Amino acid sequence: MLCEAAAGPAGSLPGLAVELGRAGLGADWATLLWEAASLPPERLAAAAAALGDAGRHADCDALLRQGAARPTADVADAAQALATAGRTHETDTLLGAFVRVRSAEEAAALARRAPQWFAPRLLRAARAVSASRHRDLAHALRAAGIATA
Repeated sequence: MLCEAAAGPAGSLPGLAVELGRAGLGADWATLLWEAASLPPERLAAAAAALGDAGRHADCDALLRQGAARPTADVADAAQALATAGRTHETDTLLGAFVRVRSAEEAAALARRAPQWFAPRLLRAARAVSASRHRDLAHALRAAGIATA
């Protein structure tokens, strides 16, 4: 049932969170978020947007942190879907989680999808993590032939 709920309309997730919380099923909500993090990138982005719109920012951030573990291409697609929808906070959260848990080389591979768009965002996210993470990413981007101006 949780898989079906995660795959359902994104707009129903905030209400489902409330109902599961009322029923004392917080662990099931966490499982549902985990399931939603494995949805196709556009659906992941829609779920994050629905949670953000409902003011469930902690849940939205948890969903995006889990989504950062997905294949690099999926993370890139989800980030671009979020940005296209005008979801700057969610885009930044996803990319921030990605640079925290993935290698600089993986971040450079993600940036190859759209270097001028991804490189500055990833560098900004890396700078927020630490100076050394920023330095490592800048080096990986240069090694991949991506300008870091």
